[in-house]
Amino acid sequence: MQGYRMELAMNNVLQYPLPGKAMKPGRLRPLLMALGIAGVFASIGTPSIADATDAPRRPNIVVILGDDLGYSDMGAFGSEIKTPNLDALANDGVRFSNFYTHASCSPTRAMLLSGVDTHLNGLGNMDEWTAPNQRGAVGYEGYLNNRVATLPQLLRGAGYHTYMVGKWHLGKAPEQIPAARGFERDFSLLDGAGSYWDMTNFTAASPQSVFTEDGRYLTSLPKDYYATKTYTDKLIGYIDANRGDGKPFFAYVAHQAPHDPYHLPKEWRSRHVGEYDKGWDAVRQERLKRQVELGIMPAGTQLAERMWFVPDPIVLAPASRAVLGKKMELYAGMVENLDFHIGRLIDHLKKIGEYENTIFVVFGDNGAEGTDLFKMIAGTPGTRDYLFAAINWSQTHPNAWGDPGSYVGYGPMWAQVSMTPFSQYKGWLAEGGIRNALIVSGPGVARTKGSLNQGLMHVADLMPTLLEIAGTRYPATLDGRELPALMGKSWGPMLAGKVDSPRTGQDFLAWELFGNRALRQGDWKLRWQYKPYGKAAWELFNLATDPVERKDLAAENPDKVRALLTLWDGYVKANNVVLPSRSTFETLEDQLPPRTPDDPGYPPLIYKRQFVPPKELLADPKP
Repeated sequence: MQGYRMELAMNNVLQYPLPGKAMKPGRLRPLLMALGIAGVFASIGTPSIADATDAPRRPNIVVILGDDLGYSDMGAFGSEIKTPNLDALANDGVRFSNFYTHASCSPTRAMLLSGVDTHLNGLGNMDEWTAPNQRGAVGYEGYLNNRVATLPQLLRGAGYHTYMVGKWHLGKAPEQIPAARGFERDFSLLDGAGSYWDMTNFTAASPQSVFTEDGRYLTSLPKDYYATKTYTDKLIGYIDANRGDGKPFFAYVAHQAPHDPYHLPKEWRSRHVGEYDKGWDAVRQERLKRQVELGIMPAGTQLAERMWFVPDPIVLAPASRAVLGKKMELYAGMVENLDFHIGRLIDHLKKIGEYENTIFVVFGDNGAEGTDLFKMIAGTPGTRDYLFAAINWSQTHPNAWGDPGSYVGYGPMWAQVSMTPFSQYKGWLAEGGIRNALIVSGPGVARTKGSLNQGLMHVADLMPTLLEIAGTRYPATLDGRELPALMGKSWGPMLAGKVDSPRTGQDFLAWELFGNRALRQGDWKLRWQYKPYGKAAWELFNLATDPVERKDLAAENPDKVRALLTLWDGYVKANNVVLPSRSTFETLEDQLPPRTPDDPGYPPLIYKRQFVPPKELLADPKP
């Protein structure tokens, strides 16, 4: 990292001399002495401007975010979905199987860009679900607040170009948009989701999605707009526009894909025809088998329980399985199209000679989406949103799925497939809501290429890690205001192969969202969730022996529960956690059938096959 700091100092000296005065070679040595780095040049005499090109180059940094991309959706993590470009990054770098985000999109993004807990950075709750008792509270503004510094802001100050394309979801006012929070260039969707084809949004009150480009609000989208393609085109253009100045770049590639609605060009919709008609249980079993073979999960790992309200696909009629399977076909196409455009970016970096000097960080922002968002938003007949959906999202025939005006999500059954082998999915604090696949590749990664690491990691670690890579550090104050302490830990020693995890057994991670709560220390996880996904009481799991959270050990280990609750109470106090007076899950127990165990083959009635007597005992009826 010392070389990066040296280059930063050199860049400041060489590129930014005093106004109106050219930097003469004879005047450079006193300035270098003042900076404490003159000794580097002692053996080569007075340096020239050209000598600066021999300084170590700081790497470019590319963070690629898949929106609702599941833990097992990449080939490198056990999927049948074809992701050759992401798999190539994994083979050239390291996969991390014990990486955590938050349970939903904007909280994860806020921690990624600030390095600070959500209850301090403004996303203590999602803006869309802020509870009455949280309104006006510090840390619950519903946007990335100005009490925190942002990663692009600090990297830009350290001499990096900073680019963003994709989904923002951290505020819409002029002082909250990407251009105001450190991004030099951006093409951004400010909403949490929307059409991939146009500016159509989801509700009557907010019928049009909001986009910005370089700090200006767009009145229309480019011709031939398709989200994943356009984001990639724009980023390549930004990189090329500044190639000549020699400065490194930070690119935040916050793809909308594969978040629903599943909008796809026609040529990407039929790559898996009939493949998922076998049903979700079979695909989950196949993925887990590959995960064990890859070393991602240990031998003997069970699948999490199938959600009790999801049917066994075996009992469904073939036509029903085919229709539900088609939704997963579209999702697989979304992931493969995403991989294709990531490949376009990688190929371009290779073409211009920047690939070898670029660090890639790839992950999904939360668990896969198992909730029917369209049903939640559209509501019931007779409401304005239902009418809006009927007019603007009317393409409901399966043959039109993927077109503008269609809305397809794949439901809880396929979300569980995406989160194989874990329990539950986005919005919840079971492992399926917060555990994500992570790939890190590029310079500075000294671990064996293609290897797998089990270290305990968190999305907030990216701030200290990437600042270290860039040769700068997190400041105590910024613009005269004191900054909150970072919650993450640098991956530097781990990426260098010096340690296997950035955390010790005494460190802990904690989460709260929508009133659900969790804390992990070592192999132990404490979890509180609303019924019926939880017990509305604290549950305890040992993730070393039970990574899919099947067996609650709270009653057997009261001392461990008390110890972890002490840590939880400290976390609440330190981070201004305000448990919500209302939650999006408050009526869920009344909406779903009573929770029952997932016992294979029960009830036997529906699985019993036709009895076939022995042939020698067959006979026609007697006259």
